[in-house]
Amino acid sequence: MTKLIGLLGVLLLFSTPSFSQDRQGQDRQNQEKQGRAQGDKAQVGGGHVPAHGPAPVRAPASDRTPAPRTARDAEPAPNNRAEGRSQQNTQRPIYRDQAGHPEAPHVHANNDQWVGHDTGRGDPHYHLDRPWEHGHFTGGFGPDHVYRLAGGNRERFGFGNYYFSVAPYDYDYSNDWRWDSDQIVFYEDPDHDGWYLAYNVRLGTYIHVSYLG
Repeated sequence: MTKLIGLLGVLLLFSTPSFSQDRQGQDRQNQEKQGRAQGDKAQVGGGHVPAHGPAPVRAPASDRTPAPRTARDAEPAPNNRAEGRSQQNTQRPIYRDQAGHPEAPHVHANNDQWVGHDTGRGDPHYHLDRPWEHGHFTGGFGPDHVYRLAGGNRERFGFGNYYFSVAPYDYDYSNDWRWDSDQIVFYEDPDHDGWYLAYNVRLGTYIHVSYLG
């Protein structure tokens, strides 16, 4: 009996480190999977609010011409050069800079990088003959001021006594917005007079909006 007990003790002694190592390896794998899942979830949107708006663009406008989506779009048709020029004038930049990111101007949650706000002051899509025609928005800006939309559409939406309209060039970027419930945060646009940047907390995307009063 004594020999049997001793043999069991030896077997237990050698099996314990192996079991401990297996358990530690499994725990490490679970932690890595959890970390990757949290990182993927927080890439864009999901409740993240940028700590600040974009910095002013310094580079000349000629250095930031939108890249064509395909070679076919970039070259005018030999028998229809007018149509080719029209296509070139309506080309848009590609905003999906990483897998899983939206095809719209957006903000990276890990470093608050404003993707897409790089066209500078000379961008004709955001030119206004009379900037601030209806005055300036007097509500708060930045992460301490989160507003919930109370209805409307891209031509006129608002909350409380504040109303805005989306820049026509940004209409397609607001297709997924819920005008009666989404939370948004406003940031000042450092490059385009008469416009603010409305950031959607749920989607992580943003659009240019003008104040209607």
